Amino acid sequence: MAVPLRAQEAAPVGLPNVIDVRVTVGEDRARLVIDLAAKTEFSFVSLSEPDRLAIDVRAGTFSVPNPSGEPTDTSLVASYLVEQAAGDRVRTTLTLAAPAQVQQAYVLDPFEDQPARLVVDIIPADAATFTENVEKDRVASATVAQTTAESTPAGSSELPLATRPLVVIDPGHGGIDSGAEAPNGIKEKDIVLAFSLKLQQLLVASGRFDVALTREDDTYLRLEERVDLARTNKADLFLSIHADSFQQPEIRGASVYTRDENATDVLDKVLADNENKSDVIAGFAMPQMAPEVVDILLDLMRREMRVQSYVAAQAIVHQLEPSVALRRFPVRQADFFVLQAPDVPSALIELGFLSNLDDITNLTQSDWQDRTAEAIARGISTYFDSVEADE
Repeated sequence: MAVPLRAQEAAPVGLPNVIDVRVTVGEDRARLVIDLAAKTEFSFVSLSEPDRLAIDVRAGTFSVPNPSGEPTDTSLVASYLVEQAAGDRVRTTLTLAAPAQVQQAYVLDPFEDQPARLVVDIIPADAATFTENVEKDRVASATVAQTTAESTPAGSSELPLATRPLVVIDPGHGGIDSGAEAPNGIKEKDIVLAFSLKLQQLLVASGRFDVALTREDDTYLRLEERVDLARTNKADLFLSIHADSFQQPEIRGASVYTRDENATDVLDKVLADNENKSDVIAGFAMPQMAPEVVDILLDLMRREMRVQSYVAAQAIVHQLEPSVALRRFPVRQADFFVLQAPDVPSALIELGFLSNLDDITNLTQSDWQDRTAEAIARGISTYFDSVEADE
């Protein structure tokens, strides 16, 4: 359905170039990735006869090496075609092998050697849903066309913009950094990735959020890279997911942390130190923070973000309380490096302890995972309800 999506910044000078387009198809979904010379606006529409999804980006040119082709797996997307649909937009048309719909779409800022990217996730739909989307998009497109003709100069056009909050989920550790490990060999990095993917699916299914993960596979990211991903993409909420361990096996239960240089207790200080040392263990020494970090303006920004982070943590814990075992005083503070963004509300969720047998059992059971992910998703919705009420 061609609903408004997240508003993006136009290219500062002229319109950007579309650098590359890739379509991959997995077992139950497809993903379209469009590399861009700069961030821009986008829209999508469902079309019939034949069944297609058309994704437009506001761009002046494209230099895609392979502007047409077929994915390796054609079970959902039969083929794709990239073309200049108008002077100010490039269209990628996906010819469908089966009815499908856009699950989520979001733009990522340039990061290190990666260009700006539009990511579109596509999932199967029944025939009735696809037909309904086609009709809704036809009506919406006609309305937009009429409005555009009446209000914009000839030769220009407007794409619908979006206002959905962007939630960035950060599955802790990954790659050479396994995190904590249970006596039976279960690794923290695997537990939190599986849980984060489950939480992402729930949030996307709500239709209320755009959701991105800092990693979607067994990849190592430095702590500062995780923070930068949230900041450069102007995330509305950043959640880092962990499942730690401690030398006292009786310690158990979930908790939610916000950042504070003064840890709540000795255990919190130990957990924060262990997480912050992960980059050193993996062969990277974090740079010293610049003196400007203590600037008054930055301090005020951080104070505001800590207030919002605390509100988010409380909302999540409130939903977790009737669902799962929690630590005593489950909203806690510690000096986690990954929570340092001065302009993004951030929280770290400890799902439990891989040093406790009861927690290990819970962390590996799908029923517990589902119940916990659903509670966190409700907490996130509650938090954004409060944000919207204050606006």
